[in-house]
Amino acid sequence: MRKNLFWLSDEQWGRIEPHLPTDVRGVERADDRRVISGIIHVLRSGCRWCDCPPEYGPPTTIYNRFVRWARRGVWENLFRELAGRGRATDTQMIDSTHVKAHRSAAGGKKGEHNQAIGRSRGGRNTKIHALADAKGRLIAILLTGGEAHDCPVAERLIHRVMPPECMLGDKAYDSAELREELHARGTKPVIPNRRNRKQPFSFNKRLYKLRWRIESAFSRLKDFRRIATRYDKLARNYLASVCLAAALVWWI
Repeated sequence: MRKNLFWLSDEQWGRIEPHLPTDVRGVERADDRRVISGIIHVLRSGCRWCDCPPEYGPPTTIYNRFVRWARRGVWENLFRELAGRGRATDTQMIDSTHVKAHRSAAGGKKGEHNQAIGRSRGGRNTKIHALADAKGRLIAILLTGGEAHDCPVAERLIHRVMPPECMLGDKAYDSAELREELHARGTKPVIPNRRNRKQPFSFNKRLYKLRWRIESAFSRLKDFRRIATRYDKLARNYLASVCLAAALVWWI
């Protein structure tokens, strides 16, 4: 067996197995552990689904299992449940990152707008918005087109988790509306002021230095080549890939 293949360890499999679907009908499905190892190998290596090594089984089985469970929300639920058990709630940080959309990502149903692909100065891309806990572990994820502004999405994102004591963000999140929303939830914004703000807000500069951790989290996420470049036409499938990769890096 080749050494460059990925296989889930016993410990990792023990954390994943309780969250997998059990409603099997008809013929018993292929070995879950082997198939999920194959899915993760594709995400890490960036290869095409049809080029998945034969050690994992037929490529059609690997791809169909990934897509079918993405449609059912299995990968998102796996990330949400695992992240919800171990996160630190005293301090959280918010940020976003752009991901280049490959030409193979074109042609999704209902157009690019509904598939979280937009146009910015960098061309066609997708934006990953995320929250991380104090240790830099991702705990909530949303996708938009690359042209989307950070603040409106932030208001949606923060409602997905329990309110922390402090929320760290860069100048892109310097919005009066977002600050009011955070204060209403009992959270203290740690956000620097934009240059054109006439009445600057004070913020904890020492605590703000921890924000590098969420930037580091995005770097770790993009170690998966099918995350660093988007090949999926459907936003649902790309979000499933991001959630599975995030779960593996921090929670499995």
